[in-house]
Amino acid sequence: MEKILVIGCAGQIGSELTLELRKIYGDSNVVATDIKPADKEITEGGPFEILDVLDTHRLFGTVSRNKITQIYHLAAILSGNAEKKPIASWHINMESLLNVMELSRELNLSKVFWPSSIAVFGPTTPRENTPQFTVMEPNTVYGISKLAGERWLEYYFHRYGIDGRSIRYPGLISHKTEAGGGTTDYAVEIFYDAIREKKYECFLSEDTYLPMQFMDDAIKATINLMEAPADKIQVRSSYNVAGISFSPKEMAEEIKKQIPDFNISYNPDFRQAIADSWPKSIDDTVAQQEWGLTNSFDLKKMVEVMLREVGKKFS
Repeated sequence: MEKILVIGCAGQIGSELTLELRKIYGDSNVVATDIKPADKEITEGGPFEILDVLDTHRLFGTVSRNKITQIYHLAAILSGNAEKKPIASWHINMESLLNVMELSRELNLSKVFWPSSIAVFGPTTPRENTPQFTVMEPNTVYGISKLAGERWLEYYFHRYGIDGRSIRYPGLISHKTEAGGGTTDYAVEIFYDAIREKKYECFLSEDTYLPMQFMDDAIKATINLMEAPADKIQVRSSYNVAGISFSPKEMAEEIKKQIPDFNISYNPDFRQAIADSWPKSIDDTVAQQEWGLTNSFDLKKMVEVMLREVGKKFS
């Protein structure tokens, strides 16, 4: 039986991935950790520990004590926040990954999952239908750290045989956790303001197209990747995942179909320049072919679910 450690269980991905992993592997076999307290559903539903992934001694002890065989390392400083504290963000994002990879090498763990991002692409990357293998010249701290992380993941596989796997997530949209400092956060914030105030001021321009993915599809993709046979995994850096591409204007129009008096305004901030350096759409054919990537949610279905579930929080 696999014993799984989730680092960053209180975050946007970790809060939902932890619960899904416990359904599959059993509550006692998924140890959830974070540097801060998590929701009761996680802390009371299975093993939970406060853990700073930069504390190598504590990390080693947690893995050894719980007989961990797999690690999902999700802790990171996201794109918007990373630009405010670039050196600290680089340190946290890179040192934490290297700690996990070195530990995996020393203890011979079976698999490691680490999330990359579309932030690895930059202004010289083809922005339409961005291919799996292409020019990658990121100009943000977050993107630079993610590109470096991909290279380390590939290095540890070829040098030490560590079975590291990764997805280049697009913007992620969830009704369970609020936004956490990323450039695509508007696609979560907009639902809260639409329901509470019937208006939203967007920090990106109306025609900014970005790839997005509903969290249910992201969790499914992550687990499908990790459960795929090793001989199916040919990409040892990180896989493109497309999701769906839309603009703030298109999302607002879909919301208006259910909240007719909703209004959106636009006041682009520093995140606009970040968004303008990222792809508008992604080609994820390689992931489809190698481990069966699929998506279930389009824009219409996602908006319906988000409005319904976020609305429950205010009823």
